[in-house]
Amino acid sequence: MINSLISIRDISNAGILGLFELAQEYNAQGRKRLDVAHNAIIATLFYEPSTRTRMSFEAAMLRLGGQVISMADPGASSAVKGETLADTVRIVESYADIIALRHPREGAAQVAAEHAGVPIINAGDGAREHPTQTLVDLYTIYREIGRLEGVTVALCGDLKHGRTVHSLAQGLARFGAHMICVAPPGLELPPALVATLTQNFGVNIDSFSTLDAAPLGDCDALYVTRLQKERFADPAELEKVRHSYVVSHDSLTRLRTNAIILHPLPRVDELDFALDGDPRAAYFRQAAYGVPVRMALISALLGLRDIANLYETVHGEWGRYPRLYNCENARCIINAEPGIPIRTEVRKDGTRRCGYCEKMEAACQR
Repeated sequence: MINSLISIRDISNAGILGLFELAQEYNAQGRKRLDVAHNAIIATLFYEPSTRTRMSFEAAMLRLGGQVISMADPGASSAVKGETLADTVRIVESYADIIALRHPREGAAQVAAEHAGVPIINAGDGAREHPTQTLVDLYTIYREIGRLEGVTVALCGDLKHGRTVHSLAQGLARFGAHMICVAPPGLELPPALVATLTQNFGVNIDSFSTLDAAPLGDCDALYVTRLQKERFADPAELEKVRHSYVVSHDSLTRLRTNAIILHPLPRVDELDFALDGDPRAAYFRQAAYGVPVRMALISALLGLRDIANLYETVHGEWGRYPRLYNCENARCIINAEPGIPIRTEVRKDGTRRCGYCEKMEAACQR
């Protein structure tokens, strides 16, 4: 399989820092158009709405000197006629050298990578992961705080459905960060992810249901996310938590003056607009960093710039066995499209994990 970026786990720590060094180089060039990728084309396949991610990918390729083709409205594509994602990427790879994909189904980027002959970049697959946003988030901390190792970050909001948080938590854990999770009841980090963070990385996670209870004075960064209303299966559950948290000046009196406030955007009503003038508010700078970071990633995946030890090679004690059960996750790509090779990953203790959406299921007999 061509080297792609499906999960933040695909890139090593050294690779992340190497990408950041290249991003710093590109950021120093300002708005200058370079001649790094003059023969390359990126296809942005977006089956869900996007402003920052899609446009920053396109701006990144254009600033590298390449070209862009885009599908931003799945309603105007062959998907409405029933074309599968696997068939779509097989076609698009003949038009482009690299594909950035956003899809509502969890595991979609993995399926695309298994069928495409060009690199696939996961630009968000359902509630699973958003690894390029994590690179942008980590780069913002790295640039504004000055380090990644040992930082303390409070993650606030819909931690159950937020794919940006799911990727960021894994990225932070690898650099030894201390995480403080603040989420309304029922919107906490998924238990399987917490188990991964604590068992694989030895991360210490403190959890709180309100900002008032959280030790914000210890934080280098506060990362806020919106309610992912499109991920709620039951509208009544959404209504219960719709106004359960708002980050305002009053709630940040304990946040240090040299801390930063991050948000992957878009915001709805969880982040007070009055905070925009606060020097700690870094979320618009964070969005702008998306261009140089994605320039660096595109350059690396296309082999235009060499990043030493870019790829991670160890992902844990999982083996591949024939799938004997359907995935229990209704949002998994395997439950939506025919013809996908079946795959279950099984741990030594018999615990099963879907090879696409990564949903953990109970122990089973092989």
